[in-house]
Amino acid sequence: QVQLVESGGGLVQPGGSLRLSCAASGFTLDYGAIVWFRQAPGKEREGVACISSSDAVAYYEDSVRGRFTISRNNAKNTVYLQMNSLKPEDTAVYSCATDLVYGSLCPFIDPTAAMHYWGKGTLVFVSS
Repeated sequence: QVQLVESGGGLVQPGGSLRLSCAASGFTLDYGAIVWFRQAPGKEREGVACISSSDAVAYYEDSVRGRFTISRNNAKNTVYLQMNSLKPEDTAVYSCATDLVYGSLCPFIDPTAAMHYWGKGTLVFVSS
């Protein structure tokens, strides 16, 4: 059974850092790209970072490039999102998802439509 479980969210002050984890089970990370999404209250879900399944190449949306880093640990079957220099506008529920396609590459034209399995999400709240 394919499962994705996020953790690491919480309350952080502006300028602070958090590291989110996405623990995968039921498949190995070379069998699907992983995309981190976020959805703020009243806003549409957006993909912010992606890591390809075959070569672990990363892709970032402009709003987080230079501040967020996506990485993976194949031994732990876990993908991470290191978030630095956090801003109040980064407040959202963050979730990870996979397309479960062997060799899939980032970025996706429509990442939301391409993903087939989703985690439940973890809340990140940036406030002083």
